[in-house]
Amino acid sequence: MESVWRVLFSRRMAVNLLNGFASGLPLLLTGSTLQAWLKDESVPLEQIGLFALVGLPYTLKFLWAPLFDRFVPPLFGRRRGWLLAIQLAVAAAIAALGLCEPKNAPMLAAALAVLVTFTSASQDIVLDAYRRESLSDRELGLGSSLFVNAYRLAMLVSGALALFLADGRLPWRLVYLLMAAFMGVGVLTTLWCQEPKVDGPPPRTLKESVVDPFVDFFRRDAAVLTLAFILLYKLGDQMAAAMTTPFFLELGFSKSELAAVAKTFGMLAMMGGSFLGGLLMVRLPIRKALWIFGVLQAVAILAFAGLAEAGKVFVLLGVAVASENFAAGMGSAAYIAFMASLTNKRFTATQYALFSSLMGVPRVLVAAPTGFLARELGWTGYFLFCTAATIPGLLLLARVAPWGKEPAAQGHNGPAVSQPDADAAVG
Repeated sequence: MESVWRVLFSRRMAVNLLNGFASGLPLLLTGSTLQAWLKDESVPLEQIGLFALVGLPYTLKFLWAPLFDRFVPPLFGRRRGWLLAIQLAVAAAIAALGLCEPKNAPMLAAALAVLVTFTSASQDIVLDAYRRESLSDRELGLGSSLFVNAYRLAMLVSGALALFLADGRLPWRLVYLLMAAFMGVGVLTTLWCQEPKVDGPPPRTLKESVVDPFVDFFRRDAAVLTLAFILLYKLGDQMAAAMTTPFFLELGFSKSELAAVAKTFGMLAMMGGSFLGGLLMVRLPIRKALWIFGVLQAVAILAFAGLAEAGKVFVLLGVAVASENFAAGMGSAAYIAFMASLTNKRFTATQYALFSSLMGVPRVLVAAPTGFLARELGWTGYFLFCTAATIPGLLLLARVAPWGKEPAAQGHNGPAVSQPDADAAVG
């Protein structure tokens, strides 16, 4: 068995790190960065608001994910062949968006923004499948954490850096062309890595690629409970995160303090937690990590309740933000690795797209009632409620991921990939 540090500095981890950057880069170019450009172009606010709809492909990607399992491009293999074509399409779509004039042709800008999100969501489908198929189970936590952290760094490039450059330094057109050029990171990584080796042929018909992945999953023991677990494991954490900004402001902290501590320091803490969690999971089985990190995640929310009782205390703000984000990062590393481990490698793209779409449901839905709960319960009561909301997910662990029992081969096309096979998969 390889040492933790040898795994960390392996080529397969470098590939996942670079893939995470390619995955995260397009997101804000159709979100907050695009909104800033539209505002500069004096596009009416009503139209700017409607541009939020261009993000729908990210939530609907499971609908066309089976195509990437079913069809194999003529060059580079099933995963690399699709990745190369899609990443070139993402770069071209970003460049085309940059070359249009949103004020004079808002419908064209919207169509090109949808093209960016569609190609970006398609890239995410294939990159998630590649990560699962190229890493062994014990590497999934570290690989996922590196992927997610690079994703966040890419968002800084397409968010903060893009806005900085567009603030009188470069015209928006050149900013978007530069962002399109950054997609070269993904293209070069695809050319550098090797096709994952998976036992068994890909689906031969659309029925096999569309129907069989769902049949395969729902035939498993506790399939419905597993989906419930995916929905609930991060529920309390997501509820707490949904109201932190108004909470901090109501306590009297300034926007500058919020930017420095809650945003910048919080992101660094989350990235640190994700990295440490992934590193520990090279030795720690996924199921035990879910238990340990899940409990830490629940306990860390109590720091917000303590801050609510103490009031405006800057040191306690830092402690609360650091502990909650650090624990949330650790929990995310185990959570993402667990979802990847559930997939059958014949249908990785389809099944993981389903799980990741499901993962986003609580984040969208729980934000709606959180304001009402905070008003009725008070901030201390609200964060205690968020802590209690972690309990159902932890209780489901006893059924879907018992502490002392690792799955033999469930979620795989045969036994889990061995370490030599994982090495060969990415060189």
